Amino acid sequence: MSFPPSSLDSSRRRWLAQAAATAGIAALPAALSLARAADPKTLRIGYQKSSTLTLFLKSRGVLEKALAPQRVAVQWHEFTSGLPLLEALNVGALDLSADVADAVPPFALAAGAKVTYYAIETPSPTAQAIVVRKDSPITAVAQLKGKKVAFAKGAGAHYLLLEALAQTGLSIRDIEPAYLNPADGRSAFENGAVAAWVVWDPFLAAVQRQSGARILVDGTRIAAYRRFYLAATPFAQQHPDVLQRVYDELQRAGDWVKKNPAAAADWHAPVLGLDAATVAAANERRSYAVRPVDAESLSEQQRIADAFTGAQILPRRVTVQDSPVWRPA
Repeated sequence: MSFPPSSLDSSRRRWLAQAAATAGIAALPAALSLARAADPKTLRIGYQKSSTLTLFLKSRGVLEKALAPQRVAVQWHEFTSGLPLLEALNVGALDLSADVADAVPPFALAAGAKVTYYAIETPSPTAQAIVVRKDSPITAVAQLKGKKVAFAKGAGAHYLLLEALAQTGLSIRDIEPAYLNPADGRSAFENGAVAAWVVWDPFLAAVQRQSGARILVDGTRIAAYRRFYLAATPFAQQHPDVLQRVYDELQRAGDWVKKNPAAAADWHAPVLGLDAATVAAANERRSYAVRPVDAESLSEQQRIADAFTGAQILPRRVTVQDSPVWRPA
């Protein structure tokens, strides 16, 4: 079932579909294929299995309790990846998005999505990395020249690779890209079909712990790797009080995860299908510090957008500063 024609013009819908396909992104869940008029009594939130803080709020019924005095109910909708989540946000099928990787918003903005930045998690540069097998002779990024490297097209890992290559005087044309989702990327990596893999946590922690993968370089001084929370712009404008409550609870959830690492890993591990030790290793590298969107985070969004435009991954230049930003009280 498709979105109503009035909700998104055909050219943008075509481009979003193409972007989703090239980034290895699944289709929108059928349950969200019909947008509806905004209902201030129902808050619709999209999330992924990796949306740690939002999932914590969901599992504890925190938002249901916090919004009960305002008589606002909460609906939860799971997505497999970020771009279709933001597409649903744009067409009115969702009100809020849980965190998405820093490379995702520029794709939505390039397609004309009407979204508002409302929070970030502060940088977690070591939560994504370029890895090689433990017995690989490769010890520097420059040695990837002419080699096959796996990564998800249009993901934060893609941006990390672009910048890491640029710092050594190379470009994407100097390697052989293998555009693979995390599951296929790990298979190719472990089978020796690629020389390196660019990936993020918890996949990074899993391949380190389970296969002994060696980090060639992480995002330190290359890519900050912030996580962004977005809202449908009409919702952000009409219901700032609800957005404030969600923001406050996300901050509290982030504090709890960092102060209770063992309990947080035990809780999240079954959701991710990983052991608690692997989840704890991944969580240690994530800041989980929810803060207002600042000028530096938007500047890096612009750098990411420009890098993808220069690599001809985005079809047009995006001006991130034109996007609305909600600020907490």
